[in-house]
Amino acid sequence: MKRRRGAAAEPRCLEAWAAESQALARRWRAARCSGPGPGRAAEREVRQQRDGFGGLLRRMWVLEACGACGQDLSTEELWQKVLQEVTAGELQAPLHRLGALQAAWWLAASRLGSTIGLFRLLSNAEDPGRTCCREGENELLSLLKAWQVPAEEASLPLVQSTEDLKEILCTAAAFLQGLQELEAGNFATALSLFQEAAGGFCSKRVLAQIYTCLGCCAQQMGKPQTALQHLKRALQVDFQCLPALSHAAAVYHELGETNTELEALALLYEALGKKLPAAASSSPRFLIRTELLVDTPILASLLRHRHPSEVKYLLAQRCLQDGRVADAVEHYLDFLALLQEGLQRQVPLGDSSALPRIPEVFLETASALEQAGRHQDAITVCEEVISRTTDLIPRMLRVEERLEQPECPSPGAGLVGGLLSQKKESLCYLTWRAAGYLHQGWAWAKLGESKEAITQFSRCLGDLLRLQLYGSGVEPTENLMPEVEVLQKIRLLSLVGRGMQFLDLGRHKEALLDFQHGLQISPGDPAAASYLVQALWKLNRKQEAAAHWQKFSQSPRGEDGQQEEQGRSFPLYLVSCLKQAMFPHSESLARSIQDYLATTNWDPSS
Repeated sequence: MKRRRGAAAEPRCLEAWAAESQALARRWRAARCSGPGPGRAAEREVRQQRDGFGGLLRRMWVLEACGACGQDLSTEELWQKVLQEVTAGELQAPLHRLGALQAAWWLAASRLGSTIGLFRLLSNAEDPGRTCCREGENELLSLLKAWQVPAEEASLPLVQSTEDLKEILCTAAAFLQGLQELEAGNFATALSLFQEAAGGFCSKRVLAQIYTCLGCCAQQMGKPQTALQHLKRALQVDFQCLPALSHAAAVYHELGETNTELEALALLYEALGKKLPAAASSSPRFLIRTELLVDTPILASLLRHRHPSEVKYLLAQRCLQDGRVADAVEHYLDFLALLQEGLQRQVPLGDSSALPRIPEVFLETASALEQAGRHQDAITVCEEVISRTTDLIPRMLRVEERLEQPECPSPGAGLVGGLLSQKKESLCYLTWRAAGYLHQGWAWAKLGESKEAITQFSRCLGDLLRLQLYGSGVEPTENLMPEVEVLQKIRLLSLVGRGMQFLDLGRHKEALLDFQHGLQISPGDPAAASYLVQALWKLNRKQEAAAHWQKFSQSPRGEDGQQEEQGRSFPLYLVSCLKQAMFPHSESLARSIQDYLATTNWDPSS
């Protein structure tokens, strides 16, 4: 190769670089032998040492760029060129050590393909006739295991042995590839790679993370018991691995083991509230460690620490879902107290958060309070939702029943998308306010205040008149977007609730109109249909009542319609309203109608 201008200075640059490297290595070894100092001082010393090595690496990049000057070579191509042209035996060991550092750098950047290519080159340099790997084996792991670490002289100022670095590379490679396979949905392959990583060279902290990933993988494979074994192992290895406890609670929820799930969530909340001792450096004597090479978005997602407020909400939600009303009320009120203390600035509301929108938490709290018999408190909580959403709802909200984004983006797609998002937000405000009035109506009804209950139900229905649906060309109950479907359910529950109060007050005709309107919104609804029959019966329109009862009892929805309604995916805060709207006198009404039919010999089908 032709000598370039300034080439005579290169040995001096190399000598200066080597001298600085040896000095850094000596300081690192001295700091390691002296033992850990005071926390902040030790951290500062480690940071300074790492910064020093980082500076050396940046100078290597400059030299690399000079070496490839005029040839436009990538780093991979440069390695190929070097390994082909450098044949001196005394340079092979340093090149292999440098290759190991390059592999660590590439693994940290998740450049697995480049790492595989590098170790193919290193393997061919050692033994040109060697086969890469057998069929079915992981190529990168096979190459790393087959790589022959160069012998190290005692005089070499190494901060970390190449043999140790090889083990760390193997563990990191298995861990990284396992994460990639898990993200791709190849769970069996991911499980095998995680098991390989778990048997590798790493700290307890990383081992606990690997077991957590094994647990998540097993859960995805439909093996909850195996998942629990791995997650328990993670906690045994590192009790500070709280994501493992969070995932274990999710597995217990999947298994329907509510008691154990609540215990796990309670432990998690308690642990998050404690100031755990800072995790010591996993392997302070190693400059390159597995945790520094494995840092990917999916791992960050799997190991995300839940905020205490999320766990408190999950405790409240699970208790309410399981009918543990007293516990649910306690947890919900604790959560609301945290909000009042200013926690709203800290509450995570991203896609990965377990928390719903805050007004929904208020409405769930009201639902729990109602079920606990604390109706006045429920009214107060709902008033908070109503007052805060009043100024956010337009006087008229005109939307399509299905707000669909256009398949092909157009020049105005951004503006259209913004308008759709704004309308969906307005729908949310309208839903929460209407639900607040709905809950207040049921609460006043439980307090025996029928007139006040009718007022709140009427306010709910009046608010819902702001919503105008257009452009669908379908029946009102078909193909509704989720937000509109919830609003329609709130409308139905308000009509049923108000009709029930009219019946209690003896205003049977007004009750009948509400139940008829309810059946127009939701044809065949079991609660509205049953109350309609009762209203007709009380109006002494017994033939019509018998005809409607016969029609309803023969419809497929009539047998188990109420159970079907409870199984629908309506918001949790509506579940108590659905229960209160259920018709409680089905058997007695059925007997009355059957007696009437038997006495009159009248056939409703005629």
